[in-house]
Amino acid sequence: MSDRTNYKAQHEALIESIEKMYDLNSRVIEAISTVPRHYFVPEKLRDQAYEDMALPIGKEQTISQPSLVAFMTNVLEIGESDKVLEIGTGSGYQAAILGKAARQVITIERIAGLAEKAEKLLKRLGFLNITVICGDGTLGYPQEAPYDAIIVTAAFEKVPPPLLEQLKDGGRLLMPVGGRDVQKLLKITKQGKNYLEKELISVQFVPLVGEFGY
Repeated sequence: MSDRTNYKAQHEALIESIEKMYDLNSRVIEAISTVPRHYFVPEKLRDQAYEDMALPIGKEQTISQPSLVAFMTNVLEIGESDKVLEIGTGSGYQAAILGKAARQVITIERIAGLAEKAEKLLKRLGFLNITVICGDGTLGYPQEAPYDAIIVTAAFEKVPPPLLEQLKDGGRLLMPVGGRDVQKLLKITKQGKNYLEKELISVQFVPLVGEFGY
């Protein structure tokens, strides 16, 4: 894909800013550096694509701020042979970052219009290792389970049980947990029959909707 506007300077400035905020591994930095965020925001907002802020993408959904996307991807410790499940495709930006880092990404979006748009864009950008599913993300996607990592980009009071069940032993799950306004980013690591929990940072995400959500 090509674009008449050159966002290179803004993109580089954003990456430099993010690197000052977080100690990121090189594969996450490469992913953030090579995915063109301006394609994932509405055309009227493209001038703001490389500002470190969340932006509306329609249907009362948002694209997360890029520093948070980088932080969350880094925390997941994704290996190049990993299979990753994402709940909440949105515009597809987080899926694209994951697609640069992992072998395979399954991403689920409940809103048909967003799922279709994200799927078309990801294909145009050459992401052949990302599969977009339209459905209830709180149920996960057992057809491809188990997963090395699961990331949820919407918030609820607790983690949906199906997602925990679909983690590999040693797998990591990342999800904002709490009320509708403010949540804690929770990392869960599966160790045998046990799940180790670690609270990270305070965040604000849209509500998780589905059978095991709102």
